[in-house]
Amino acid sequence: MDARSVIASLRRGEEPSAEAFGWFARGLADHSVSAAQAGAFAMGVCLRGLSEEGRVALTLAMRDSGEVLDWDLDAPVVDKHSTGGVGDCVSLVLAPALAACGVYVPMISGRGLGHTGGTLDKLEAIAGYDASPDEARFRQVVADAGCAIVSASARTAPADKRLYAVRDVTGTVESLDLICASILSKKLAAGLQALVLDVKVGSGAFMKTAEEARALARALVDTASAAGCPTTALITDMSQPLAPALGNALEVDAVVQVLTGTPGPLLELSVALGAEVLASVGIADGEDRLRAAVSSGAAAERFGRMVYGLGGPLHFVENWQRFLPEAPVIQEVAAQADGVVSAIDGEALGLAVVDLGGGRRVESDRVDPAVGLDQVVRLGERVRKGQPLARIHAAREEQAETAARAVRAAVTLGEAPTERPLVLERVS
Repeated sequence: MDARSVIASLRRGEEPSAEAFGWFARGLADHSVSAAQAGAFAMGVCLRGLSEEGRVALTLAMRDSGEVLDWDLDAPVVDKHSTGGVGDCVSLVLAPALAACGVYVPMISGRGLGHTGGTLDKLEAIAGYDASPDEARFRQVVADAGCAIVSASARTAPADKRLYAVRDVTGTVESLDLICASILSKKLAAGLQALVLDVKVGSGAFMKTAEEARALARALVDTASAAGCPTTALITDMSQPLAPALGNALEVDAVVQVLTGTPGPLLELSVALGAEVLASVGIADGEDRLRAAVSSGAAAERFGRMVYGLGGPLHFVENWQRFLPEAPVIQEVAAQADGVVSAIDGEALGLAVVDLGGGRRVESDRVDPAVGLDQVVRLGERVRKGQPLARIHAAREEQAETAARAVRAAVTLGEAPTERPLVLERVS
């Protein structure tokens, strides 16, 4: 078997065997497959497509190109994945809430790129938090706190790391088959017994239409389930930021407010997603358990235990604002007319945060954890001229002025919009 024969079969419209996918994934991992061959493979999959069986075979091959974790714990191991949105810090609420309900959550997460923020960047706004612990420490924190949110190690699905980099420069990022294999190979390598997916659609998401989101959700659920991991997906609304804050430290602040009693969409979506994954492991009253975990303070306690276990402050939850960085320039963006918030361009707001230094244009960019937006208005909210649309946190005055113009352009005042539910569809 060699790379040329696998690529040639794709070119002819013939699907490679599971053994061929496995060989190619191992070649990606050990670099016996060249970058040119990886690009040709990605283009072949993108143009020809795979059957469900082929997609599962590719996903498992990429998973098995590296280490697959095995857990010896006294309760189910579960996780959640989001396709990305603005103000989306569900993972930071959901992981400790699930842990407080008696399951374990070894969450492998990523960093921000584009207009959406990265879970690891948010947590690294907490002084001392180590998102790249060694395996022994990762396992210890999962066992002690019930959850740990960390980056993938170099041993996790190494074939995906190479193929993803090639896809980015060969115009093959949008392939549904390659998206599924990339997302699920890393998740399944964590040794999960159940998974829930948050597939976002709307102005702040990568998927702009319901059809795109539905196709991705269906493909992910079918592939993960066929690979042996019971999975459901919720298609959720991203026509406005989920939390009223965008930016790393500001989103951590919003998370701890939810964990210490503040209601809102962030809590509601966390409960909806958590109930799905708990049901997948036989816990039928998940919604009640999750709400109790938050209202009792048990979820906040688990979050604090995770933060401390991964190098953060001991009493973070009790006095979290003391431990988060603050931007030197904070100013409000005033509405220039009376009106009702009828539309919010979430992607534009996310890019405004990137321009402030709170995200990356390229992977090597440094992130300023203190900058961003908070107190962002909601759809349907009535504002008067001079009232704030949002508050900007910036490193310099000129950056704040640029961001203010972006916020005003992103928020449309007009007639009250049709109210949309937070959860649009369920895919199982």
